[in-house]
Amino acid sequence: MNRRRADTVVGVLVGFVLLAGGVLSWRAYQQRRAIEQSMGSMMGSSMGTMHGTDPLWYVVGTLLVAGVIGTVYYVVRGELTDPEVADTTTPVDSVQTSATATSRDDEASPATSINPESDPQARVLDLLPDDERRVLEPVLNSPGITQIELRDRSEFSKSKVSQTVSSLEERGLLYRERQGRTYRVYPSDDLQNQQT
Repeated sequence: MNRRRADTVVGVLVGFVLLAGGVLSWRAYQQRRAIEQSMGSMMGSSMGTMHGTDPLWYVVGTLLVAGVIGTVYYVVRGELTDPEVADTTTPVDSVQTSATATSRDDEASPATSINPESDPQARVLDLLPDDERRVLEPVLNSPGITQIELRDRSEFSKSKVSQTVSSLEERGLLYRERQGRTYRVYPSDDLQNQQT
């Protein structure tokens, strides 16, 4: 279930609780008013308590139930839903990519230059930004790593790892499979074939 749908479901549930509580409070108020008018002032306030619950209790109960539902959902929201990752990547044209790759190759000394045929993994990692490299490198070294382990190894937040993995997945560098409340992350077949 995606996050937007879960938010909508919980919002409707909280709205229903508030509406039902409002209806019950209004009925209790009307009932109390009717009893007070029919009994008059001669019976005193003790009769009112014998004929139904005070409307204030319905209001307090409604707010309490809605608050508990909202709080519990907020606490477990990240674990129950797939994160909705906003597309924050900007399109990169081939001229910019080749210029970046050329400048990186120029900076490297001839003794430490990378031979793409001998080490394709290093070549792929060299072309990626630092944050993507910190996420992809553990996946290449330990295929099937969980996103939780990936978060620990990359020292990024949960959302940063999720966003980066989604971005790499969209570009076909890796894929993930759900396992319980997390995902196992694997390098793409093309990337794994380049490694061997």
